[in-house]
Amino acid sequence: MLSSTRAINLTRIFSKRHLSSVPGSGAQHVSPKAWVPTPYVTEVVGGGWRQHDIFSRLLMERIVCLNGPVDESVSASIVAQLLFLEADAPEKPINLYINTPGGSVTAGLAIYDTMTYISSPVTTTCVGQAASMGSLLLCGGAAKKRFCLPHSSIMIHQPSGGYFGQASDIAIHAKEILRVREQLNRIYKRHLTKPRSLEDIEKMMDRDKYMGAEEALEFGIVDEILTRRNSEDESMEAQ
Repeated sequence: MLSSTRAINLTRIFSKRHLSSVPGSGAQHVSPKAWVPTPYVTEVVGGGWRQHDIFSRLLMERIVCLNGPVDESVSASIVAQLLFLEADAPEKPINLYINTPGGSVTAGLAIYDTMTYISSPVTTTCVGQAASMGSLLLCGGAAKKRFCLPHSSIMIHQPSGGYFGQASDIAIHAKEILRVREQLNRIYKRHLTKPRSLEDIEKMMDRDKYMGAEEALEFGIVDEILTRRNSEDESMEAQ
């Protein structure tokens, strides 16, 4: 038997959860999310066995996956993986697979600066989408090693932000976001395969610009559209 106090508490918990799905209740509705299990790979080694989660196993093959929004936690993880792989074999390439809607500019620039800082060339491949900061990371890969799959979606735009407070503080933040916009435009200009002026890039990024694989190739963000891996690519990655 439940005590009366326990029963009341359970009733309150149930009521709060129930109201969260009732329109007009004033409670914030949170869409249910399914738990996605992380696959594990088991290998037999020397009479024994060892187990890795799938992303750790891919890391052993010098493959890094950027999935989801770019924030400080994701940035720290990607930066750490890049630094580890460079320390392991500075001359070998690193393969960065990108599927992100974008996110924090500072977190994304931390990844970009690490990509250009390390000795290992970073090959970038878009699977799914590379929007906002994701498109800059895709474009910032090693020359002639920036790819996308046939049905990828790439989106570029100028940085956005908001601030409220004293007028002098708003002016400071407005000046900063303009500085960041020019900085990002210069990065695109440096890596695009097609020569473009800063004025052209600024005009194209004034609003959200979505591109398919062919458009991204024509724009100069990627070097090639991949349709199927061939044996030559596999042998190069194995070296």
